[in-house]
Amino acid sequence: MLQTATRRLAATDATLLPAHKPPGTRGLILAAGLKLFAERGYAGASIRELADAVGVQPASLYAHYPSKEHVLSALCRIGHEELLRRVRRTLQGCGEDPRDQVFAYVRGHVGMQSAFPMLAVVANAELHALSPALSAASLGLRQQSIQLLTDIVQRGAQQGVFTVPDVWLAVAAIGAMGDRVAYWYTPDHKLSTRFVCEVYAQYALRILAASPAGPSA
Repeated sequence: MLQTATRRLAATDATLLPAHKPPGTRGLILAAGLKLFAERGYAGASIRELADAVGVQPASLYAHYPSKEHVLSALCRIGHEELLRRVRRTLQGCGEDPRDQVFAYVRGHVGMQSAFPMLAVVANAELHALSPALSAASLGLRQQSIQLLTDIVQRGAQQGVFTVPDVWLAVAAIGAMGDRVAYWYTPDHKLSTRFVCEVYAQYALRILAASPAGPSA
């Protein structure tokens, strides 16, 4: 009896915005690499498989990217750029209350995981496969995103709005919770992206033991 292999994530579409992709073959390589790396992991996808997915000879790939690692590096950078862009956007105009800011931040974070699940999985789960030189840009972007939330939680704790034993642990818990959305969410999920984002934002405020004057869902 044949058994169906367990998928690494629920999403099946390698979604990238036009702004994410360079034109022509380079963009096709990124899209193909995104699907392969998300479904199989970076180590489980070969150059030949990547070339076959694009419809070119393996040697032709090197005219566009020096190595498979450079394809991964580009995808990781795109993913972390998109996350930082989204959390910054949701934070704009949300006011000075740390509760509102956490709510907005988590909506941006989870929104990215649900809009681009394959990209989010690759950017987070495969970043370790990159050399220090090729991971530096993505790590810098990731740290900016983390620092935004850290600053908010720290300020809320100092104001007595949040009660947390440790700020770093709280930030790590909120981030990890949001990252997992990319593994199970698909665009046709019965729960809307908006609903998932707002419920996760409520969960984040509970992690922080926020005082009850927070935003409504």
